Amino acid sequence: MIARVLALTGGLAGGLSLSQFPEYSQQYIQRLAGAVDELTLFVEGFDADATSVGMTREAALEEMAASGDLGAARAETIGSTIVRYEKMSAALEVLQSSGPFTRAYNAIQFNDLDVARAAADDFKPAVPVSFEGVVFTGFGFVGGWLAIALIFGILRRLIFGRRRAGVA
Repeated sequence: MIARVLALTGGLAGGLSLSQFPEYSQQYIQRLAGAVDELTLFVEGFDADATSVGMTREAALEEMAASGDLGAARAETIGSTIVRYEKMSAALEVLQSSGPFTRAYNAIQFNDLDVARAAADDFKPAVPVSFEGVVFTGFGFVGGWLAIALIFGILRRLIFGRRRAGVA
């Protein structure tokens, strides 16, 4: 009886938690798009500066790196910013072309920790009244219920299995 109540509680907790994925993913994508917009301005500005002096991006970074300690540090910072921009742009492209269910399938694209933290900090739970919210709620309920039921099933076998082995 207690195991069933706890399994039901686990199902409800799982359902409530997973029902929030569509709204969180939407907020993550909005923040990611804003970050990509800002980084686009930075990268395009750097590329324009390099082009204005007749250099490619790579050549400009190499010249900066060779110009002393400060130049080398700045070149490294700009290089990592460009790499982050490229990763974020690729993730944004995948996520914007995905619906709510394929976003879950592509969850690995939610990989920028700064964006994820900022989205989580401002996240307000939403009532899952959309079709995808209801589906995610259902999957979360089933997943939570199965997880608790599995844990209690294993515990039951361990406890009662030892008693039977001791009796025989």
